[in-house]
Amino acid sequence: MDIETLLFDAEERIEKALVALDRDFGKLRTGRATTSLVDNIKVDYYGAMTPISQLSSVAVPDSRTVTIQPWDKGAFSLVEKAILKSDLGLTPMNDGRIIRITVPPLTEERRKELTKVSKKYTEDSKVAIRNIRRDVNDALKKLEKDKEISADELKKATDDVQKLTDNYVKKADVKAAAKEKEIMEI
Repeated sequence: MDIETLLFDAEERIEKALVALDRDFGKLRTGRATTSLVDNIKVDYYGAMTPISQLSSVAVPDSRTVTIQPWDKGAFSLVEKAILKSDLGLTPMNDGRIIRITVPPLTEERRKELTKVSKKYTEDSKVAIRNIRRDVNDALKKLEKDKEISADELKKATDDVQKLTDNYVKKADVKAAAKEKEIMEI
């Protein structure tokens, strides 16, 4: 394995850490309705745990409402139960044709709790990025110990890894700031 392969692999892994951060942020309920609110909710549909999006159409007609329209009329009550069991804390309203979830505005206290959660997600992402940096640096040191690269090449490569790490930590901070702004928005 050479330096370029290690750096490329590190960048791919770090990119995945940021994708995971985005996914975590998608789970956070802001005062705005999004289809991602129901992405992780699974329905026991004929014995198989099926995501809501695979058995219905999910839409956001306005900033406070998510609508779910199951294709199978028998799935209405199943979808409703799954939403009630989820940790969203939202109550679905079923009119027989469509299920509506109204997202109430967040209280100031809840907004502060959510910003703490978003900071935790960001810190977890940064820890993952730093762990990747450590793994790559260890691999580089092993290459140098095995005399596959010189000490100068090791120094340059570790500097490159540090620049890569700093760049992605900064990206995670930017995403976190944007999410916090979105959460605190009334």
